[in-house]
Amino acid sequence: MRIGILGGTFDPIHLGHLRLAEEVGDDLMLESIYLIPALYPPHKEKRTVTSFPHRFAMTGLAACESPLFKASDMEGRREGLSYSIDTLREFHRIFENNLQLYFIMGLDAFLEIDTWREYRQLFSYAHFVVIQRPGLPSEKLEPFLLSLNVGYRKTGENGPFLMTTGYSVIYKRATLMEISSTDIRRRVAGGRSIRFLVPEAVRSYITDKGLYAGDESSR
Repeated sequence: MRIGILGGTFDPIHLGHLRLAEEVGDDLMLESIYLIPALYPPHKEKRTVTSFPHRFAMTGLAACESPLFKASDMEGRREGLSYSIDTLREFHRIFENNLQLYFIMGLDAFLEIDTWREYRQLFSYAHFVVIQRPGLPSEKLEPFLLSLNVGYRKTGENGPFLMTTGYSVIYKRATLMEISSTDIRRRVAGGRSIRFLVPEAVRSYITDKGLYAGDESSR
């Protein structure tokens, strides 16, 4: 099975997340992509995130936008901070040996992976699909990989980089949509429209539940 994972705070999930996941799924011929909101993201700014049930509900609504997507609450069912290594291990327990796992993330996040729990072990569980980010040239990727001391072989100008574990680091360009969850929260707090930034079902959920309207941290 060829399965993708796209994780995040998803506060809220938006069309930029979904377009990215759809493109990666098409390009890599994935059978499904799991959208996984974190319970307590360890690397997020120090602000109070919206409760997990609301963020998971919005993720579930967004997952209905494509037959490729599935929403998972696996990180919400674990106590404490959400660590990617635990999620990757859980996928391998669920699917056993019949699995090719693709972990999707931005280049900005990947360049901080050495701060993640058991970061060297991550490359023993999944391929990493690293997405371009504005202002971050792709040339930053290889020197960073070298600094991780994890062992790899370059197979093209921008990779893929074949790791000694048998998994790869794959650099990909994607449609860049200038949408951020922070801006969406600010717009709601300021009484402005968020149409065409999130799926309509997510916009309705935010309105119906009164999310972000009184969020002083978003102003």
